[in-house]
Amino acid sequence: MSAILEGIKILDLTRVVAGPMCTQILADMGASVYKIEKPGEGDDTRRMGPFLPDPATGQPSNDSALYLAYNRGKHSVTVDIATLEGAQLVRDLALRCDVVVENYKVGSLAKYGLDAASLRGLKPELIYCSVTGFGQTGPDAPKPAYDFILQGMAGPMSTCGLPDDEPGGGPMRTAIPMTDMVTGLYATIGILGALMHRQKTGEGQVIDAAMLDATVAFNGHLAVGYLMNGKVPQRVGNTNPIASPSEVFECAEGRIIISAGNNQQFQRMCTVLGAPDMPTDPRFATNMQRIAHRRELQAALQTLVHGQPRARLLEQLSAANVPAGPLNDMAQVFTNPQTQHRQMVVELPHSSGQTVRLVRSPLNWSASPVTHKAPPRLGEHSLQALRDELGLSDAQVAGLVARGVV
Repeated sequence: MSAILEGIKILDLTRVVAGPMCTQILADMGASVYKIEKPGEGDDTRRMGPFLPDPATGQPSNDSALYLAYNRGKHSVTVDIATLEGAQLVRDLALRCDVVVENYKVGSLAKYGLDAASLRGLKPELIYCSVTGFGQTGPDAPKPAYDFILQGMAGPMSTCGLPDDEPGGGPMRTAIPMTDMVTGLYATIGILGALMHRQKTGEGQVIDAAMLDATVAFNGHLAVGYLMNGKVPQRVGNTNPIASPSEVFECAEGRIIISAGNNQQFQRMCTVLGAPDMPTDPRFATNMQRIAHRRELQAALQTLVHGQPRARLLEQLSAANVPAGPLNDMAQVFTNPQTQHRQMVVELPHSSGQTVRLVRSPLNWSASPVTHKAPPRLGEHSLQALRDELGLSDAQVAGLVARGVV
């Protein structure tokens, strides 16, 4: 079976998370992704642990968890684009590709002839995607950006965390780099759309993928609600402001989440918890009343839940068709029977001679399933790309290596 993007070639000039996540998804779809890395150093994430041990020495290698998480299935090609020869090599490789993805500071690739105008001037059908913090235009366009900054600037941190008047209250970032990840997803969608456009028209185009844009859009109904009524959304911690109960509760063996979103679910939940008369309390008779008396309801339910074995309680709630689930740590995520049934862990042979355990792609196609390949070691495919894609001889490659270009 052919992969969806088999035959499509991607030049990957990205680092860290947002850009690499985008190109990893394209690699999962079958595209050949040539990731350009700086000789001797590579992607910044190669220096952010924890690290895969070097099998020869037992010491940490430069294959970090962060690098392995976002660079599956790519070809690592080490080229120093700051040299004239290196920049020319990458330009030549770009002209043999269908898509270029980069996340350099706005305008900084022009001096190497690797900007959109330079490359598309030579190959108009090229698709060129720039992934930046703030986009290609506007007063903040030249500024560097990281996920933490965008979580604060674009709104999510203002709505995550406990209210200011509660212990531990204050804005809270998500531990996963959500602004990077959502930007990577939107960039991938943009590239797939541009490939369809080119298939229909023969035209390439430029994609301006900005973390600010993606994250503001990711605020979803909270942003639209503000635009409708001018009310700034407040932090509510682990509660749902439009439904009650929808909380985290402590039980004997950890925490569970119960979200009884309508009256029928609430009645069934109360029966399971041994309080069948609770729905007749005027404070809890309707969802709006339960929201108005959230704290009293939460305290009453916590008393009922406390001390109950988590597994048994979840089984009883499930049998009663009440939405509930465990609050799992990462170890519990991967021992969860449903996670295991979905085969979310893949074991892949790494070129270091080890087997690496990674999270599989969540893409599930019936006719063209993802073929997972391990992330590359630094410079693993340099010689192959220079010979096969650019047609360089062994002597030419040896000269480039001697001069530190690759």
